[in-house]
Amino acid sequence: MTPRARIAILAVAVAALVAAFFVARGTDDDSSNDRQAETPTVTVTAPPGDTAATAPSSTTTTPARTAAPPVPVVAVVGGRPQGGIKKLSFDKGDQIRFKVRSDTADEVHVHGYDLEKAVPAGGTATFSFPGRIDGRFEVELHHSGQQIASLEVQP
Repeated sequence: MTPRARIAILAVAVAALVAAFFVARGTDDDSSNDRQAETPTVTVTAPPGDTAATAPSSTTTTPARTAAPPVPVVAVVGGRPQGGIKKLSFDKGDQIRFKVRSDTADEVHVHGYDLEKAVPAGGTATFSFPGRIDGRFEVELHHSGQQIASLEVQP
């Protein structure tokens, strides 16, 4: 075996190990949700005149993960929505998500979707449901009848 062939085989083996390391390494970092993971390009070039030892170049990318939008919170103080009636806007087909924090116990009712959840004094009620019906709907404290939010689902 010629010295050139040995160098070419060694270069291909090193390139394969480097690529395997980056692929196997992955990531356990939670902050990676907001950035795109990318496997580096590894190109090995054989000595001049030896074309059999060139490793193919490859780049592998994965789509960036987008962070979920923040969940809107409707704060209820003294039985009234803090800062006025909160407007919640979503598109039809979206997963509708919001929370109601209240200093008084009551039941939160989402009209149109006919959903109701208890919210304890000093507690939170969390809503998550598919936006299948478009329109504008009241969200109210059921027992007091106080509107706390307006849910708008765009077609």
